[in-house]
Amino acid sequence: MDLTVERLAKMIDHTELKPETKREKIKQLCEEALTYHFATVCINPVHVQYAAELLKDSDVKVCCVIGFPFGATMSSVKAFEAREAVKLGAQEVDMVMNIGALRDKNNDLVRSDIETVVGASGSAHIKVILETGFLTDDEKKQACVLAKEAGAHFVKTSTGFGPMGATPHDVKLMRETVGASMGVKAAGGIRTFKDALRMIEAGADRLGSSSGVALIEDFRWAQYSDAWTQPDKPCWTCPSRQANLAKQPKEIYLYYKQRCLTCPDRDQNIFND
Repeated sequence: MDLTVERLAKMIDHTELKPETKREKIKQLCEEALTYHFATVCINPVHVQYAAELLKDSDVKVCCVIGFPFGATMSSVKAFEAREAVKLGAQEVDMVMNIGALRDKNNDLVRSDIETVVGASGSAHIKVILETGFLTDDEKKQACVLAKEAGAHFVKTSTGFGPMGATPHDVKLMRETVGASMGVKAAGGIRTFKDALRMIEAGADRLGSSSGVALIEDFRWAQYSDAWTQPDKPCWTCPSRQANLAKQPKEIYLYYKQRCLTCPDRDQNIFND
């Protein structure tokens, strides 16, 4: 793709979701977003009204997370949270899906959970966070299908608080599943321009990162070198390399372990048997 600084900036949700975040950090986040013309600032609900005031009449939108970070609240609670956030100024809503219901193959509940938030959010765009580190590839594909059926606008890889962040493998899988009619947001562990480039090339059209400024400044330097475009060995970008094994259910751990044991670059994998 013909990537420019301006185009990259409009792909970034400049993010601050730590629970200890103070108001001064939200102010800094918004000031940086205004300077670089990011797509949104992505924040917790408690900060929405303040951010909306700071970003009023600008080209930067307010994105709010809902049911975060576990997705394990009732649909009615997610809907209330989304409705209130939109009233306070949120224009995009990133909701965590019901992960346990998906793993139970309770597709109707997963779909209705998303539909409830879509219905409560008015004209706000809805991104559904799959938390891919808890899922097999088949489950990721099923989650994408259900999000699409429920009327969501994007599917998103992860919260940044789960077993792993975004990987090119998952972004590619999600893009292939939803096609061109939905957005794909990569989030979690995107800290450099090379990280961003991997995700964009895999099919992401939105990036969630707390390092938005670094991504843009890295890109300015990248125009003077082709080192950023050099491919990585598959084992260094696959989900089995990126996973935080302490956070994964045992069967998902074994799923990724088996993948790594059959990887062509097995000598570099993270599992020592």
